Amino acid sequence: MMREKARLLDQDGIRRSLTRIAHEIVENNKGVKELILVGIRRRGVPLAERLAEIIEQIEGVRLPVGKLDITLYRDDLTALSDYPVVRGTEISVDITGKKIIFIDDVLYTGRTIRAAMDALMDMGRPKVIQLAVLVDRGHRELPIRADYIGKNVPTSRKESIQVMLQEVDGEDGVIIVETDETEE
Repeated sequence: MMREKARLLDQDGIRRSLTRIAHEIVENNKGVKELILVGIRRRGVPLAERLAEIIEQIEGVRLPVGKLDITLYRDDLTALSDYPVVRGTEISVDITGKKIIFIDDVLYTGRTIRAAMDALMDMGRPKVIQLAVLVDRGHRELPIRADYIGKNVPTSRKESIQVMLQEVDGEDGVIIVETDETEE
């Protein structure tokens, strides 16, 4: 059984976090030259689109936004399903020599980002890869960290973070959900 423990971000909180992340991306990269935003499917894609819009308002330049499906690169693929749903990768520009910024909703163990790096490297050799996440909840299993974080939220293993986005879920919000069982 799962129950909502706390609401971390509402629509305005998500907007403010993304605006701050957008400014940090522009500042840390000394502009937007050679930047490509790559959203990790599922909720990373609408977050990447939102960041591209905010950066366009700041810099007057629309960054390319790619969509990365990591399904076949996951190390737990067989545990997920006998028939995984592959949604496809859509990156319409050459990534070789470019600055890639992965966008995802929650950073947890780091395994999703490892899979994303494997998938991306099959497409070319970027100059650098950075990571932006809406929520970092801790509990890393791999030496991976985010460069841009909307909110740091220490959690227990009995808790999970649920990100809801208008484009996917019909509403914006981030909540902590508590379960009766520990996660695998």
